[in-house]
Amino acid sequence: MHQPDTTPRRSIYYDYRVHPAWTPPSLGSPPARVVVVGAGPIGMALALDLARHGLPVLLLEAQQQVSEGSRAIVFTRRSMEILQQVGADRAITAAGLPWRSGNSFFRGQRVFRMEAPHDDNDRFHPMINLQQQYLEEALLDQIAAQPLIELRWGQKVTRILRNDDGVGVRLEVDTPGGLYEQDAEWVVACDGARSELRQMCGLRMEGASYEGRFVIADIRVDLPLPTERLAFFDPPWNPGNTVLMHREPHGIWRIDYQLPPGETPEQALAPESLKARIDAQLAMIGHAGAPWEMDWCSVYSARAMTLPDYRHQRLLFCGDAAHMLPIFGVRGANTGWQDAHDLGWKLAFVLKGLSGPALLDSYSHERVAAAREIIDEASKSTRFMTPPSRGFRLLRDAVLSLSLSQPFVGPLFHWRTSRPHDYADSPLNSHDDDDALFGAGPRDGAPMPNVRLGPDQHLMDHFGAAFWLMHFHRDGAVPQALQAEARRWRERGVPLQIVAVRSGGAAADGADVLIDDRDGRVHGRYGVRQSGSCYLLRPDQHVCARWLSLDARRLERALCRATAR
Repeated sequence: MHQPDTTPRRSIYYDYRVHPAWTPPSLGSPPARVVVVGAGPIGMALALDLARHGLPVLLLEAQQQVSEGSRAIVFTRRSMEILQQVGADRAITAAGLPWRSGNSFFRGQRVFRMEAPHDDNDRFHPMINLQQQYLEEALLDQIAAQPLIELRWGQKVTRILRNDDGVGVRLEVDTPGGLYEQDAEWVVACDGARSELRQMCGLRMEGASYEGRFVIADIRVDLPLPTERLAFFDPPWNPGNTVLMHREPHGIWRIDYQLPPGETPEQALAPESLKARIDAQLAMIGHAGAPWEMDWCSVYSARAMTLPDYRHQRLLFCGDAAHMLPIFGVRGANTGWQDAHDLGWKLAFVLKGLSGPALLDSYSHERVAAAREIIDEASKSTRFMTPPSRGFRLLRDAVLSLSLSQPFVGPLFHWRTSRPHDYADSPLNSHDDDDALFGAGPRDGAPMPNVRLGPDQHLMDHFGAAFWLMHFHRDGAVPQALQAEARRWRERGVPLQIVAVRSGGAAADGADVLIDDRDGRVHGRYGVRQSGSCYLLRPDQHVCARWLSLDARRLERALCRATAR
């Protein structure tokens, strides 16, 4: 019988709450349309995304508390745009620490500084720091207010009894109150890097596992330093290795330091070892003797691996259950949310009968390609942070030495931070649109760029769980033929909204949303120079077609392709 820990976890800044375990009724659990296994940041975001598309979701979590320790702490602008869609952004921005700069140091000298792009059109900062517990709490608040989501705590999936494309999935679930069986049309594994569902299916990841180990230590200490990423290469107290530091809310600092070869996690986490190394790091940055208190610590290894396919019959994989990525460059949770945002609308369309299961093949196509792209980038960062061989170490040390006098090597310290992925080769993109004729703006497959429309109003604020046809015009109405085509798709059940982006003074008849763009900010950012140009955006805000001029037939072809009809 599954018995999760019901003792509140210890923390010097966060009050853990134990949630009551769900007990199976004597008649068993009714079938579910979709079951999400794992109520971490990715599983909760996916459940909320499915619910905003009108789908009931059963969310199973083996534990009875939110995660222990800071874990994922850096969230990118694209992640915040996704979290805005599920209503969690305001709580995170209110509690988090925004930042945009990173510094790399060698022998007491700053050898590289990077500033992430940020301009007046962006609602969110490039990065924001917040401990994972608070982020999960923000998502839990949204789930509590969402009647379509049932969250069951203390539910451990122990077996997959059936996984049949024609019938669905049957899970065996263990709880403190006993075993039960749960049927579902589809199951999504969001159960993390050690995914038991992945192991039950006998699926293996492709990629590399690096030898270098790092300690994560969350300490409370008063340091008069800005909220920036700090990286220290080859420090005197940890020769040949790397140390990272991040400020967190509530007076907490995160220190990640690399271990020498052969040291075990048990040795690394011994209190005397932790104290000696943290004291040495504080002394190195000029704060010797500063009093500090440990909150949480752990050991991790860098891995760059992915499943080759994220769909296994009626079981789908998302987040760390689908891939394991080095944390350098804040890739873990930030990549997982892009998985969830891609999967959410597609699974909803399949469950509603608006598309066939082939639409889910595009999820795997897009996100496996994204993971492999990240792995390629992350591997470069990881080889620099933790050289895997003597040759790589010689190259890294040469760069370090040159960096003291030669600024041109500075960019080699770039950690290639997580970024929005561009589905340029997506099978959902139109192949006969005018993409190649645009001189600027987001191309097919790219995420939509945000635009400031007012003091607290942005373009993305108007885009929800639907396809969106942006019609740019100087004046007049949206053409009747486009209005009629949009109605036909709505009658089939496909959510499609028309956004009129108006540069003139006349009203825009036939639009669901009107954007007044007299100053031309939206036109400029989307590379639109002529009236009648259009963009078609997917429910996850990625462009799937754009035209200099559009007729109903071209719109129909684009929507058929985008819904895998």
